[in-house]
Amino acid sequence: MLFKDIVMQRYAVKKFNGKVVPQEKINELIELVRYAPSALDLQPWKIKVVTDQKLKEQLRPAAFNQEQITTCSHLLVFCADPDYDSLITKLGALLKENHVPEDVQAMIIGMAAQFAGAMSPEQRLAWSQAQTYLALGNALNGAKSLGFDSCPMGGFNPDEFTRILDIPKPLVPVMLCPVGYAADQPTPKLRFRKEDILF
Repeated sequence: MLFKDIVMQRYAVKKFNGKVVPQEKINELIELVRYAPSALDLQPWKIKVVTDQKLKEQLRPAAFNQEQITTCSHLLVFCADPDYDSLITKLGALLKENHVPEDVQAMIIGMAAQFAGAMSPEQRLAWSQAQTYLALGNALNGAKSLGFDSCPMGGFNPDEFTRILDIPKPLVPVMLCPVGYAADQPTPKLRFRKEDILF
């Protein structure tokens, strides 16, 4: 499938048919998410994958009772990770493991440390949230490319999801991405004209 076709055919599913997506397809989707772009390659996100039906039923009231939560095959909970000290340490190890020249390692780690050091805790979280949306984009288009459907969901209570899923600090749930096979039909895409988004 061409990327253009993926973009045009993908839509926000309101109800899934409950059929389970094969685990190998979910593994492929996670790989696509893993390769999402991020500033300085810091990848400040983590994903909780929920498959247990009873757990999804517990979560549904915390997502305004939207039925995507309980009809999906897998529920991906995208969390922002604002712990830049740990992220920079992990990035340094990754650079070393991949035999990046030491001077380049030092430059990248120095830039990352300077960048993160200039931000308040609130700014770190906001930046991580923005980066997490990039990973979500890969999940949405990736699901369609692999033959199943998805829905981006920001309408939920992050505190309740944190409590129910026992999400460790400092991770913060940012977006939900239920995936599965659609039980509804797409409506026509409503988008502003090109002239309305260019200035």
